Amino acid sequence: MIRKYGQRVGLIVLAVVVTLLATEFEVWARAGGGRSFGSRGFRSYSSPSRNYYRPTTPAQPRPEPQSPSAAPASAPFGGGFMRSLAGGMLGGLLGGMLFRSLGFAGFGGMGGGFGLMDMVILGAIGLAIYWVVKRRSQPAPAEGPYQRQSVGRAGVAWGEREPERYQGSSSQATMVQETDLDQGLSHIRQMDPGFEEGRFREACTDLFFKVQAAWANRDLEPVRAIVTPEMFAQLSADVLRLKNERRINRLENIAVRSVEPTEAWQEQGQDYVTVRFLANLLDYTVDEATAQVVDGSRTDPVKFEEYWTVTRPVGPNPWQLTAINQAER
Repeated sequence: MIRKYGQRVGLIVLAVVVTLLATEFEVWARAGGGRSFGSRGFRSYSSPSRNYYRPTTPAQPRPEPQSPSAAPASAPFGGGFMRSLAGGMLGGLLGGMLFRSLGFAGFGGMGGGFGLMDMVILGAIGLAIYWVVKRRSQPAPAEGPYQRQSVGRAGVAWGEREPERYQGSSSQATMVQETDLDQGLSHIRQMDPGFEEGRFREACTDLFFKVQAAWANRDLEPVRAIVTPEMFAQLSADVLRLKNERRINRLENIAVRSVEPTEAWQEQGQDYVTVRFLANLLDYTVDEATAQVVDGSRTDPVKFEEYWTVTRPVGPNPWQLTAINQAER
């Protein structure tokens, strides 16, 4: 019993150690160590938007289908009850006439047969029944495009078109996010009329390759001007630790598959844009003395998705890297 318990404890400890070692080695994978760090301003504590698709044409309001003729209006509550009541009254009157014809006390306390007053009452009841049935059988007029029910809709007068309402759905929520991105880029263009999204993507791609090269060379001085001071300090600390461990992170055959802005906003006089990078590369770490691979693979490429946020003072100023975030899984 004790032996089995000791084996289980040993397996648990071994699994924990292997996990910690794997985490330690993963720290050196590509620039930033495959982790999230940096500042995204007020959005630092929110995950980057993964929405990177925007429609080329604005969404059009969905027309409301209109039938050529509306269904007949249903009879209001109580219509059947009125017909039953009229029928009951007619039956009662006929019964009374029958009793009077047999010699019982009749209308007005006199016996006798079928009188003039009985005929008048019977005719009035029959006319009332005919009028009620005819009115119930008439179809309701068809509603035109501007004729809508006004009952229970405050603020919409009869004959007026009801304003379109937002219908929540996943696709429409996506369009709201896309509109936020477009609005953010529009605000940036207001202060920088020369801003072009295509050129911006190219600039972000260049920044991406420069930072990765500086990381692999363990020399960040060439990228000091294109990263914020906070990012430079964090990357420098990681590079220093690599040097102390006598390890080199090799990044080879980098292929960027996608570069797409996902968020754009302004705050406190700064422009912010978050860009989604989808790329693959050979990412491995070697020992400085022996050149032996201690992490990763020389032959198996790694595919990754990251969100890089760049910032600058509002206006036509150069961009700087301010945050790197990993995609949520």
